[in-house]
Amino acid sequence: MNGNLVETLIGAVVLLVAGFFLAFAYTTGGVGGGRMNGYELQARFNRADGLVTGGDVRLSGIKIGTVTKQTLDPKTFDAIVTFSVDSRYQLPDDSAVKIASEGLLGGNFISVEPGGSNTALKPGSEIKFTQGSVNLMDLIGQAIFSATGAGKDKPADGGAELSPLPKAN
Repeated sequence: MNGNLVETLIGAVVLLVAGFFLAFAYTTGGVGGGRMNGYELQARFNRADGLVTGGDVRLSGIKIGTVTKQTLDPKTFDAIVTFSVDSRYQLPDDSAVKIASEGLLGGNFISVEPGGSNTALKPGSEIKFTQGSVNLMDLIGQAIFSATGAGKDKPADGGAELSPLPKAN
């Protein structure tokens, strides 16, 4: 009988600790379903690689919003990204956004560079100054290509190659 009581108490403690960790992950992970009190903005990018719905929008490295939707413009084939910004932060209308990477293996997020205008963006506005994501594999390929010396024999200015001078006897 004592064995069953001890096992029951240990099981209850395990369930209590598991419930605590679930509640902690739910509140800090941003999946609580509680929508941020803010306004939505849009931006067009030529590339939105690695950006996910629910991803961060950051200003000076601090999270100020969340990516809410991504669509493709069928005419221009631009990525249209909709994101919400906390209403405490009124961004100038000449602000710029870019898709930045957290690191070599990290995900991407939207980085906001505030402008100097005194006029704030209105909810639903489109940010005009954007920079899409950089394809990391293309950069690595270019670095390898330049490191192997491919294209060394060709002059940099596109002019004719010079033949070596004859040796003097």
